[in-house]
Amino acid sequence: MAVTELPLFSMLKTRMRWLETRQRLLAENVANAETPGYQGRDLRPQDFSRQLQAATSAQMVSTNAGHLAGVSQTNPSFQSDRNKAFEVTPRGNNISLEEEMMRIAQNQVDHQTAATLYSRSLGLIKAAIGKR
Repeated sequence: MAVTELPLFSMLKTRMRWLETRQRLLAENVANAETPGYQGRDLRPQDFSRQLQAATSAQMVSTNAGHLAGVSQTNPSFQSDRNKAFEVTPRGNNISLEEEMMRIAQNQVDHQTAATLYSRSLGLIKAAIGKR
């Protein structure tokens, strides 16, 4: 198995691909901000628990009664719904450039974080095997 096929790396690659796709959609929204009737698009948030379950086949088990039980972190308020836009122009366009730019900035920060985690994890593995 290649080092880049480890669950951590595959999850980070999937996250970066998701963020790249989202960046493309957000850029399309900005480009069509003046297009009459254009409805903005966005991706649904990723389900981390599903990705973790797919990446690791091991079941988490409590070995001590004092350990915390697993808690579901899903929150239905995170669902993306572009039909309920805060602002709609007279032409029927629901793009707010301010909101789109905030989403783009956050997306960029998230992508940079994932890329940094990926490169630092590779660095740690290289250091562990003495290739640094």
